[in-house]
Amino acid sequence: MTGGPLRGGPGEMDTAWEVIVVGGGAAGLMAAAAAAARGRRTLLLEKNKKFGVKILMSGGTRCNLTHHASPREVADQFRGAARFLYKAIGQLPPQAVVDLIEAEGVPTKVEATGKVFPVSDRAIDVRDALVRRAERAGAVLVSGVAVKGIARDEIGFRCLVEGGKFTAASLILCTGGKSYPGCGTTGDGYPWAVGLGHTIQPLHPALTPLLSDEAWVHELSGLTLPLVGCRVPFAAERSPVVSRRGALLFTHTGISGPEPMNVSRYYTASQCLAQPWLQIDFLPERTKDSLVADLRQAAGTQGRMAIGNWLERELPERLAGALLERSGLPRGQRLAELPHAQLYALLANLKECPVRITGTKGFDKAEVTAGGIALTEVNPQTMESRLVPGLYLAGEILDVDGPIGGFNFQAAFSTGTLAGRHA
Repeated sequence: MTGGPLRGGPGEMDTAWEVIVVGGGAAGLMAAAAAAARGRRTLLLEKNKKFGVKILMSGGTRCNLTHHASPREVADQFRGAARFLYKAIGQLPPQAVVDLIEAEGVPTKVEATGKVFPVSDRAIDVRDALVRRAERAGAVLVSGVAVKGIARDEIGFRCLVEGGKFTAASLILCTGGKSYPGCGTTGDGYPWAVGLGHTIQPLHPALTPLLSDEAWVHELSGLTLPLVGCRVPFAAERSPVVSRRGALLFTHTGISGPEPMNVSRYYTASQCLAQPWLQIDFLPERTKDSLVADLRQAAGTQGRMAIGNWLERELPERLAGALLERSGLPRGQRLAELPHAQLYALLANLKECPVRITGTKGFDKAEVTAGGIALTEVNPQTMESRLVPGLYLAGEILDVDGPIGGFNFQAAFSTGTLAGRHA
């Protein structure tokens, strides 16, 4: 039953359940469907009035539900969590997610980036498909009921709610992280997990916009670049520099877009950055040598051409103007008369432009939470706690976070399903 509490109040339903799923997001809806499909009497409790609120907001309300890639390629996007996720994603790979969504009457499409969306570009179609699937499997879905606490005894688990409690032999926590708290993901599950003996790895925002106090960045607000390189320098001399390529958006407070957001986790985790800078390569498909060669050729054949005109062949006019100013070059400077110092300053700004980062927009605008329940305490074959028999953990509550592109939903769908198949 959706949209409200169970008939008769929670006390009357106290002994009716074999599996309780707490959290009605991506992982919870999949977990409930998988458990109920095995014939388990399954109850899903969601504190929001709507299920899958984060699904509804995702992808600009379009819902990037997975990524068109192999299970191994998807898992490998999760850095230290890759090995942990191999089993879950192998059991429910991206194509299986697409198949089950399409089986619910929601056709999908793969965009050039590999992102998978519903053809309708409506996130609500994906959310409704997941709800229908769970209900058809036999799960009882209840929204608007907030779990206040969780206790364990010889019978199983007790989920305390206003006016009573629900009990079940198996409990699946799918309460999400702390990102986008306006969606209801306010970190409720962490203290419950700690109370049951689990360790929480330090929590910090990931996939969140970056802030900068540099005026030239703010002046470019609204400008989107489809492909840049982003590099994060670390303090330790031998630490690898994190490099990614993708789209970038200048904002009135700093920079956003897929690639700045993908590296934001390093600025929120106190990773001992060498300095609070992000290096941007505005022409990642060009080398410095090729740019120098092009400039020399143009200077020899079109020496009267202004450097501004030449640069606008490569970059949008506003950005070209900003980089020329940063390099000490007037827009009308002739190619044949380029001073060497300013030329190499321009090349540096084109290929490794430093942007001072003063912070991030934090959990309020983060798409995912980094950190969470320690993976060493969870069995990757089943998602069952290694410390508490009958307790299963899935989705963003785990210490698992991946890049933009449908990867985090895939991890939630896969870990939720695996938990439901064993709870």
